[in-house]
Amino acid sequence: MKYFEAEHIYKKFPDMTVDLSMAAEKGTFTTILGPSGSGKSTALRIIAGLEKNESNTRIYLNGKKISDLPCSQRNCGMVFQNSALFMNLNVQQNIEYGLINRRIKKAERNIMTKTWLEKFGMSGFEKRKCTTLSGGEMQRIALIRTLIVKPDLILLDEPMSALDAPLRKKLASEIHTLQKKENLTIIMVTHDIEEAKNISDNIILIKHGKAAWEGSSTDFSEKLFESC
Repeated sequence: MKYFEAEHIYKKFPDMTVDLSMAAEKGTFTTILGPSGSGKSTALRIIAGLEKNESNTRIYLNGKKISDLPCSQRNCGMVFQNSALFMNLNVQQNIEYGLINRRIKKAERNIMTKTWLEKFGMSGFEKRKCTTLSGGEMQRIALIRTLIVKPDLILLDEPMSALDAPLRKKLASEIHTLQKKENLTIIMVTHDIEEAKNISDNIILIKHGKAAWEGSSTDFSEKLFESC
């Protein structure tokens, strides 16, 4: 069994049925690529437990069946298209939110927060108000908040789609570098072909809720996407 396996990620809509099976090895970056409305974000939310599983959905992570568990017990970290930060809290309070729930002591939280901010080139941001951050800075804080609790699987739901092109490219490069350095297992959804090709090990092309093609990013052709 691979590190992550999912059989029949399933959701029925009036005009489409999502039915996707997939697998990923530990330390790999997999992208679910497809146009808007193809079911890719729905698949990610089912993996995370944010949408209800159907009875035939089976999801395994790190040797454990998680499809019967609530979202809070799946040990998946998710970053959304909008950062979903708590805007009434400062940067450090946002980052430490999950650590506090895990009863990590304050001194250790401070060290962990400082270390992760340094990794993203954001030293000294601890006390900054979230309302003063740029879009790219907010997404970086959202990533840190997810990564700092060391989830078994990281799920990225178009995390760069709201950013302008130069910033998207920069953040994508940072994520790719960190993923390799930390041996992270990531599944991302996007509609951006170049983004998928540049930072993914493997790509699953989704069309009307089902896999139309899957393979390594080096074997992917834009003509495949155009056929969707």
